[in-house]
Amino acid sequence: MSNGSGVVLLMEAVRRSYRTDAGALDVLTAVDLQLAAGEIVALAAPSGSGKSTLLHLAGLLDRPDGGRVLIEGRDSGALADSARTAIRRDRIGFVYQFHHLLAEFTALENVVLPQMIAGVGRKQAQLRAAGLLESFGLAHRLKHLPGKLSGGEQQRVAIARSLANRPRLLLCDEPTGNLDIATADVVFAELLSAVRNEGVAALIATHNPDLAARMDRRMTLRDGRVV
Repeated sequence: MSNGSGVVLLMEAVRRSYRTDAGALDVLTAVDLQLAAGEIVALAAPSGSGKSTLLHLAGLLDRPDGGRVLIEGRDSGALADSARTAIRRDRIGFVYQFHHLLAEFTALENVVLPQMIAGVGRKQAQLRAAGLLESFGLAHRLKHLPGKLSGGEQQRVAIARSLANRPRLLLCDEPTGNLDIATADVVFAELLSAVRNEGVAALIATHNPDLAARMDRRMTLRDGRVV
């Protein structure tokens, strides 16, 4: 699926509008964006500017009204829903502000499950999950349910889960926005370290200018465009 250029995400002239009682609401008007393997980019834009819409389109959770979204050179617009689902499962990782862990499963099981869904054997999935969780300092928490973990620990599990299937693209929507300042700083440092170690292309939406400054480059949204 590689295009040989190292470009993991390419968005060209992407448009997205929504119907409202007052008429069409243009959220994204002409988004051009390129993200390379190993690159960590901050999407630092105000609320209501279209950050989540952009991330949903980049993650193939929604389809644009116009333009193209390419994942490793493959035009997602030409794909059936089943093929788009396979790309999301195998090539894209997601981290949200809230961890969305499965409450009835342990930390280890939460990271094992997406791998098994992708066809990885249980033993191999457990080894990968344990290694990821240990890298986030959770070796002693593998068998704990989410309800027994702190907020920072829960988000560490969510990040480990997002990396479980060795994605090429990681999309994060305010990944530390639900944590206190001190915990957010530590978890974010661990996220950056893990992403660099995995060689993933990462697009991270954040309101925090200090966190944005720690990434390779920063972009924002203005009038429906990336600037």
